[in-house]
Amino acid sequence: MSAYVGLDVEILDPRAYEEYKALAPASLAAFGGSYVARGGRTEVLEGTWTPRRVVILRFDSIERVKQWLDSEQYRPAKEIRRRAARSSMIVTQGLP
Repeated sequence: MSAYVGLDVEILDPRAYEEYKALAPASLAAFGGSYVARGGRTEVLEGTWTPRRVVILRFDSIERVKQWLDSEQYRPAKEIRRRAARSSMIVTQGLP
């Protein structure tokens, strides 16, 4: 069953984050992941949550998300992201 990853990203170092954005897509594709949304316009419709930069990813399964997140392919990009930004990340299972 499909899985969706949601991130709320606060960029602390824009230059380093650009490096992350250049590295991440290849690792994502290697695990069958794709971008659904990546930093586009965000508008709060209800509540008080004010996300900074929203990224939504799609994978074939939650297991595949975890494999990607812990992979050697993603590790260099993840290290840059963790230095360049503060992120909150969730995964949710899609509908059948």
